[in-house]
This record gives sequence, C-alpha cells and structure tokens, in this order.
Amino acid sequence: MKIAVQLGLLPGKTVSDQAKWGQDNGAEGIELGVWGGVDKMKQEAEEINGVLPVTSVCGNMNSDGDRGFDFVHPDPELRRKSIEGSKAVLKFCGEVAAVGQIVPPIFGPPMVPDLSPVISIPELEDELMVAACKAVGPFAAAHNTLFMLEPLNRYEQHYLRKQSDGVRIIKKAKVKGIGLISDFFHMHIEETSITGTLREIGKYTNHMHLADNTRMEPGTGDIDFVAAFKALHEVGFKGYMAYECGITGNTAKQKAENLAKSISYLRDCIKKAQK
Repeated sequence: MKIAVQLGLLPGKTVSDQAKWGQDNGAEGIELGVWGGVDKMKQEAEEINGVLPVTSVCGNMNSDGDRGFDFVHPDPELRRKSIEGSKAVLKFCGEVAAVGQIVPPIFGPPMVPDLSPVISIPELEDELMVAACKAVGPFAAAHNTLFMLEPLNRYEQHYLRKQSDGVRIIKKAKVKGIGLISDFFHMHIEETSITGTLREIGKYTNHMHLADNTRMEPGTGDIDFVAAFKALHEVGFKGYMAYECGITGNTAKQKAENLAKSISYLRDCIKKAQK
C-alpha cells in the first residue's frame, strides 16, 4: 500500500515545489485533477518531472471541455461526448503509466425516464453504464490503464452508491480496462462495515481515496485505518491510496503541518496493519 496526495493539496508555490514537498514528507505518488484539460495535466506531469509518479487522474471532461459525467444520460450525444472525453484522459494516463482515471458516472438524480414495466430506471442505467464500459474499457486496456468506477454517497449520486454496485457493473461489462476505486469517506456513509466490505470486494479495488469520516485528513475522525488497512493487506491490495479531502488548519503553514502529520500517521497505520 502506497500513499499518494492530490496535487492541489500539496504545499508549494509551483508544481515542482509541491512534488518535492510530497517526496520529503512521505508521499509516494501524486493524483492529478482533470480540470484544465489534458494539456494542463501534461504540463503538470512535466513539472513533476519524475520526482513522484503520477498515480491517477480524478474526474472527466467531455470532448467539448465541459464536465463529462453523462455516461447514463438519455441523450446519446452527451453520452458520446463523455466517452470521447474519457478516452483522451485515458490516453494521458497510459502515457504517464498512471493506474487510471477515476469517474463517478453521474451526479444528482436520475436523468433517464422510468419505463416500467418494460425496464426500470436502475435497469436502464445499468444497461447504459455497461455500454459505456464496453466503449472505454478496451481503449483503457490498450493503453495499459483503467477506467475506474467511483461509487459516491447518497447525497452526491443516486447511482453506484455501494462498492458492490461498482462490482456489479464490472461483472456485467465483462471487458478488460474497467476498475474500481474505493473511497473511505463515501464508504463510511454507505457501507455497514468498511473492513467487511474491503474483504469482500477488495480484489476488485485498484485504487483508494483517503479521507476520514469528517471528510478531512485521516486522523481527524473515527475511521479505524489500521483495521481497514489490515483488510486490504489480507486481500493483497498493493496499490495507491490518494488523499482526497480537506486539510485542517487556518493558515497555509498549519495545513502543511497537519498534512505531514496525517501522512506520518497513515504510514504508521500501514505498518501496524501488516504485522
């Protein structure tokens, strides 16, 4: 298990400074955000310059450069644009040897109509998501990376809320190139047991997002990270876990100190879990 941090959370005036701070304070990788487009990510990767690996890209922009989370939208053109946008991000992921792209399929309520008794909303959304996976999965696999489904909590996404929902789509799609990201904050809300869920679906998990139940840095809430990491260790997870959370503190200095403290805390949790 390796600790990564989203670029925007790392202290520093330049990307190079941020990468160096991460390296000096125990981070083992950097997760980029898709906002700004592929050209911006390429520039960031150049400035990181191999100090730390680019582990993943979070989010999706469609082929017009707008937010691209329309994989289960009733409009086929919007679905196409999201898929094409994802392919551009996946190509970049392959170029930098990232694990993959992290994509929630939709935000908010359902957009498709209820066609019961012919087909229900959940069934129709599954069909559309499987079709999207079949379009992007082989492309991701050809670039040695993954299109990673991200279940979110009920307050952000009505669809794919539990880890088992993501696994269901992976099994239905039956194509290479599709993965799963598990997020501690969302799991804290949606799963009965984080450790039990990780033991059950951990073999499908390719990447993790780190946050405490407070949605701030690990160590500020009550998630038992030692137990969670023990479960991941038991299922053989050796991937990256990236900070995606707020950082406590009222000043840049305090935030930097608290992030460094949290990374040290998690590294100790990993050691305890692996004993």
